[in-house]
Amino acid sequence: MTLRAVLLGLAVATAGLSGAALTLAPGAALAQGAAKAPAAAARSTQPALSVEQARAAARRVLEAVKSRDANARYAQFSDELKAMSSPSMVAATIRSQPRILSYELLSVRSGVNSSTVEAELTTADGKLVIFIVLNHEGKISRYYVDRTDDATSEVALNFVRALSTGNFITAESFLSPDFQKEIPPAALQAKWLQLQRETGNFLRVGRAVEAERTPDARLVLVNVEFNRLTDNLFVILNANNQIVGVDFPEAPAKPRPAR
Repeated sequence: MTLRAVLLGLAVATAGLSGAALTLAPGAALAQGAAKAPAAAARSTQPALSVEQARAAARRVLEAVKSRDANARYAQFSDELKAMSSPSMVAATIRSQPRILSYELLSVRSGVNSSTVEAELTTADGKLVIFIVLNHEGKISRYYVDRTDDATSEVALNFVRALSTGNFITAESFLSPDFQKEIPPAALQAKWLQLQRETGNFLRVGRAVEAERTPDARLVLVNVEFNRLTDNLFVILNANNQIVGVDFPEAPAKPRPAR
């Protein structure tokens, strides 16, 4: 697989984003039907929150984040997210993030059975725009962050770091909204574990290098070391630095001889 071929193949996917595929095992594609099944099962038949209900739920979420209350944050997850996390994992994530000084709700967009609240956070490290997707109970079903102005290689690197430490909810937040609908955190976990059956156990993340760029896409190679081999994970991002594809090379490097 050449870099040019990857980006050419991405051209169709970035047009609608929903066509992107996740392949975290060498040469293995994630079947679209399998990806859609858990997502469809998780959909609620209940109507979305009203605008005021969504704003109130978002305030509760952001107050818990601001107060760094891990138990409250965990309780605000949907059942699907709770199955992928724990209060102690949430606490560890909170400790790694800058303190929130204040926040402002910017907009609310309602779908058939979910609501997306946009908020601007003022943190100790500067301002951040976040989008919180709430189900009909006012619980978090997913979220994503505006990373448009961040370094592309750093976005890809942080995504792989989240995967490698088992923070699949955080890893999910790096995906584009459409890709999130296809690939829930449980699918990310399954594919990461499947990858290690080919490569051996994860050891460490190395450098991330932006290898190629088009007006609509960026290709970043993230060097990852496993106990059997070391190779690059291909991370494909759109122009807004949202991940729309992840691929492990079809022919990973062979294990190195012992020294």
